[in-house]
Amino acid sequence: MIRAVVFDVGECLVDETREYGTWADWLDVPRHTFHAMFGAVIAQGRDYRETFQEFQPGFDLYEEREKRVGAGQPETFGEGDLYEDVRPALTELRADGLWLGIAGNQTVRAGRILHSLFSDDVDLIGTSDDWGASKPDPEFFKRVAAVVPFESDEILYVGDRCDNDIRPAVDAGMHTALVRRGPWATIQWNSPEAQELPTFRVDSLLELSGLILNFNGSAR
Repeated sequence: MIRAVVFDVGECLVDETREYGTWADWLDVPRHTFHAMFGAVIAQGRDYRETFQEFQPGFDLYEEREKRVGAGQPETFGEGDLYEDVRPALTELRADGLWLGIAGNQTVRAGRILHSLFSDDVDLIGTSDDWGASKPDPEFFKRVAAVVPFESDEILYVGDRCDNDIRPAVDAGMHTALVRRGPWATIQWNSPEAQELPTFRVDSLLELSGLILNFNGSAR
């Protein structure tokens, strides 16, 4: 029985295309070149942050984030960066009586933005900076389990990455949904892990309501 749905942020709720474009601008690299290198790094199974090292050896992401803030160019996102299915999907899932949460690898600043966008729509917003644990660390999912008022096997974690989202959530005893969008899901979609691990594989968050209702019906 699924009673709670918890969403990842980047490339699940938020389209990060524009923001990664601003990083290319910050590095003074053509956006096309940056995006190509980003995809190559992911396809090689490397940490996406190594992309920055390819263009600027010694790059420190946290330090550069602060420099961007100081320059009046902070990382940011807003309503216009949400995938178009996000609002209607949340409305449907809430109408189904499900408990909803958002939990992802995000900064304190991003957490404030998430609260401004979703505080009226979900029951929980948690970030890695708030919790002192980042995916795929099992501690992150222990934090999720601790704040959701249901058992781990009653939680559906929704994300776009097998490595950061699906595999560790499954290891934590949760159900999972892999959404096919963004660079990670596109690259990983046909891998054995992406085909075998998730409870659901979806192209849109709007598929979740029906899938969960059917799953819960069969569980009775």
